[in-house]
Order: sequence, then C-alpha cells, then structure tokens
Amino acid sequence: LSRILAFNFEMSTVVVFGPTGNIGSVAARTAQEHGAKVVLAMRDPNKPIPGLSSEQEQAGGFKRIQADLTDPDSVAAAVKESGAKRAFIYLAFGSSDHMKATLEALKSAGIEFVVFLSSYTISDEARDVEPSDIIPYIHAQVEINLDEIFGPENYVAVRPGGFATNMLRNKSEIAAGEVKLYTPNFKLDCVTPVDMGRVSGTILVQGPKNGQQKVYVYGPQIISMSDAIHVIAKVLGKNVKITSINAEEALEQHLSYGLPKPLAEYMIRRFGGDDNGNVPRARYEEGVQNVQLYTGGPSTGFEKWVATNKDLFTA
Repeated sequence: LSRILAFNFEMSTVVVFGPTGNIGSVAARTAQEHGAKVVLAMRDPNKPIPGLSSEQEQAGGFKRIQADLTDPDSVAAAVKESGAKRAFIYLAFGSSDHMKATLEALKSAGIEFVVFLSSYTISDEARDVEPSDIIPYIHAQVEINLDEIFGPENYVAVRPGGFATNMLRNKSEIAAGEVKLYTPNFKLDCVTPVDMGRVSGTILVQGPKNGQQKVYVYGPQIISMSDAIHVIAKVLGKNVKITSINAEEALEQHLSYGLPKPLAEYMIRRFGGDDNGNVPRARYEEGVQNVQLYTGGPSTGFEKWVATNKDLFTA
C-alpha cells in the first residue's frame, strides 16, 4: 500500500513525447485530468495539439518543450528542464539501437517510470520474437531495452491491437467508390486513439493495475477489413465496391501510403498467406476489459468511432 501511495502522491510532473499525435494528445490530456502537471515534448513546439486549444492548454498548466526521441541529448535536456519522473514514449522509427541511447538518456536525466506504446503483435515474451517478424521485433527490442535499463517493474508496455485510424489509408478510395484490398478477410479489432491514449495516460499517472506490466488494449469487436470498409461506407452514406488485388498491386499500394519498401514487402509476405496473416490476439478479452479497468468506460466500437469522426474520412 505504501508503494502505491508513493506512486500516486510523490509524482506530480510527467512528460509526454509525441503529443501532436492522436494517441499522445489523449494521453497528455488524460494525465492532466488525473492531476499531473504535463510537459509536452515535441520536435516542433509550435505545432498544434489535437483536441487541446491554446486556451485549454494555458488553463491546464501544460508546458511545451523541444525534444526528439531520435536525439538522446535533446531528450535528456527536456527531462532535466521539466523535472519529470515519469514519461510516455512511442517507437521512434529510424533508431539504430532500438532506442537504447534514448532510454539511457531518459533514466540519467531523472525518469523513473516509462509507459511505452508497443504492439499486440508481441503475443508473449519480447525475447522470443524472431527478427524476421519486423513489426513485433522492433517493438520487442525496445521492451527488452526498457527491461534492462529501467527494470521490469519500472515500465509498462501498452500493447494495443490494430489501430482504427489505419482505415484512413483507404479514405480516398472510399470517396471514389471503389476500394482495392489484398486481404479483404484480414481481421481487425480497430482500437481507437481515445482508448489507447486514455489507458496510457491513466497508467502514466496512477501506475498499472493488478500487477500488469504488459497491458493489451483492444477494440470490442473483431471484423474483417472488407466489413470495416462497409461500416465506413454505411456511416458516410456511400456505396463502395471492394475489388481484390494481387501482391504486386498491393506492394504499390503500401508504398503509396508512405511505408518504407522493406516494411511494405514484409506486410505482403506476412499478410498474404492462407490465413490472411491474421495475428493471434493474446489475452483478447482481457485487452477489451482493460479499457474499462483503466478508463471507467467500455472499449469503443468501430462504427461509433467512425460516426464520431466522420470528418476524418471526408476532409
């Protein structure tokens, strides 16, 4: 009990890296709602924060600071200036050492506890992930570095399912009335940015519940990619045709989304098999319930999220 009390009351300042993102912005606002002073660490301190007006930012006592997770020196400087003891971070693509130097900078500058936005594709132990599985592997290596630098009790890996926002890649095709899919039966749980951010922000301030160090977070319903397209079309009041494409066409599609070629090629290999590359969702029911556990509200359904965010698909 004493440790829990210390966790809640000794810590008053947290730093959120990447608050301009959909998840980071919610994590920052949630942490502030839980009573923490929140420092917003961002590459461009002049960039707007989604869902946070300048008036709300000022009233909430938020502070902006420049930092880049790929630049350990800037990370250390930001933490020292902020005085924060807890940090929310995400995977920094392009890190040559799986963020090891950045994590060392966080710790040396005074961070004692980290919430890392990881991935459900790590179905069990991070050390068991093979390098050939690119997506889980790059997240797993950061978890391993966190384990070695901070210790297993001093960080939480939030492992969300497939992002609902991934469907925004198809918005131009939806608008045109035809969506081309390589794996129309690929299964999605469509976890929302709000649920991921609220869970992460709560853990950042209050710590994990029930001894959880790996917190899975999922949407409440598993649907196919084609069904997800039909849900979006229904909400928008559009008729959308779905057309199957081959691997070569899918590669070009992934590249057009801005994916690096090695990652795009991995996606084609991984998701093109007989099982449509469906990744098992470890602790699925637990992951759905974790939204309720940490936020007090149920996991958000995909159709409800689309209806609330129609402008994202029409802008």
